[in-house]
Amino acid sequence: MSLSFTKMQGLGNDFVVLDGVNASIHLTPEQIRTIADRRLGVGCDQLLLVEPATHADADFRYRIWNADGGEVEHCGNGVRCVARFIVERGLSDATQLTFQTQRGLTRTERLADGLVRVDMGAPVLKPADIPFLADAQANQYPLTVDNTTWQIAAVSMGNPHAVLRVDNVDQAPVSTLGPLIEHHPCFPERVNVGFMQIIDPKRIRLRVFERAVGETPACGTGACAAVVASILNGWTEAQVEVSVPGGQLMIDWQGLNTPVWMTGPAVSVFEGRLAAGMA
Repeated sequence: MSLSFTKMQGLGNDFVVLDGVNASIHLTPEQIRTIADRRLGVGCDQLLLVEPATHADADFRYRIWNADGGEVEHCGNGVRCVARFIVERGLSDATQLTFQTQRGLTRTERLADGLVRVDMGAPVLKPADIPFLADAQANQYPLTVDNTTWQIAAVSMGNPHAVLRVDNVDQAPVSTLGPLIEHHPCFPERVNVGFMQIIDPKRIRLRVFERAVGETPACGTGACAAVVASILNGWTEAQVEVSVPGGQLMIDWQGLNTPVWMTGPAVSVFEGRLAAGMA
């Protein structure tokens, strides 16, 4: 049986989105890897599946798999695309939706011009809950990689992030240092790695090496983690424009125990059907 899908992107972070509300969908890690393959399948950073909610306070449930077939907890660019997908597929016409994810409930609001605002939840800073191996919580931690010590911030936005401040993101060692930090033993579940350049108190530039994916044009949770790190360290104000290779996100965080709000675009690229042997 073939399966319809929508290819979507948020600032170049691309997704294959499936409707599991009108059909029961069960994919193996091997099938997900094939769909995500840019030569053998559709090609995407992540596969997203919308399903009926099992939580009383949620409108829908959505699940996320990386291109390697591993399921992950959260994706900021993905949830914006899912909010738009639901309207385009006629699953709901509500402006505000609440999604059930592995990390809890996520609220979204559709704005004008294809923008979606997302409540990304409060950041997790306690090392054991990120998870990150450290003796005590701090705004920055020393992390030694190949005999060089880097200062990082460790933040979870439903998925773990390490954030490094650099002088120039264009010259940052994303492709070499990124995978080394991703697999560092201090991060038992691996980690996404953000390389952040402070432009001024209201603007930063960011490149992110995503675990199991590599560098992507945009990472919503990575942008949130970078802004949290910059605010905690006194480098930026509470509202920050984050420039990533794929475009801009606006991040707003009012401090400890409050949610991070992210605003950015969500775009449908094309629709298609997966061949019977693929799904």
